[in-house]
Amino acid sequence: MDNKAKIITVAGKGGVGKTSICASVVRLLVEKFPDKKILAIDADPAVGLSVALGVDVKLTLDDIRMSIVDSVENGETREALELLSEARFRIFDALVEMPGFAFLAIGRPESSGCYCKVNSYLKEVIGMLAGSFDYVVIDGEAGIEQIQRRVMEKVTHLLLITDQSKKGGQVIATIKSVADELIAYDRIGVIINRVTNPELVELIQLPGVEILAAIPADSAFAANDIRGRSVWELPADSPVLAGVREALREMEIL
Repeated sequence: MDNKAKIITVAGKGGVGKTSICASVVRLLVEKFPDKKILAIDADPAVGLSVALGVDVKLTLDDIRMSIVDSVENGETREALELLSEARFRIFDALVEMPGFAFLAIGRPESSGCYCKVNSYLKEVIGMLAGSFDYVVIDGEAGIEQIQRRVMEKVTHLLLITDQSKKGGQVIATIKSVADELIAYDRIGVIINRVTNPELVELIQLPGVEILAAIPADSAFAANDIRGRSVWELPADSPVLAGVREALREMEIL
């Protein structure tokens, strides 16, 4: 594999199983590439990826951002370069080392206030961090905002998730049109999740986006989710893992 990290962003409408599929991507990469460096980033304010991967998060990027903001607001005048250097240094405090992968949570901002300069520094820090890994898997927030803000600028693979609803398909179409305008990616494709009737899949039309896999509704997976169990507890023959594996092969990741 070349030196360039494969950066896989998972995006789609809320409530379609995006985070579970993102966690499945991480599990399959860890199992397939035990010698590679893999980073999972939870960029969704709903903060579900840590639960899905069985990670205990103590510190998030937003915690770091807020502590730097506080120090500036308390009258510590420091140069931008010094702030960036502190953000770079402290980001490693937020990395959680797990067997086979590392984990980083963006966190849920407590207030609506925005400290855009530090935010943009941290976006750069994520970019720099990505260079230390072979695979970066990002669970993006529902909808298109992060793509509009170009937080996901450096993506190589855009994996879009929908269910069989018309609304889900519309969100996919919107994400693709915004992504085409604002970010450079190598591959794009969609997984249709929680399919109750395979015949319906043939009716779903997503112009310009390849349907990589259709995953049937899986009651065992749903039960796993409700009990708050991680993706590592799924049986190896889980339809969700099979569907995600098929999608990653189609995208030439596995």
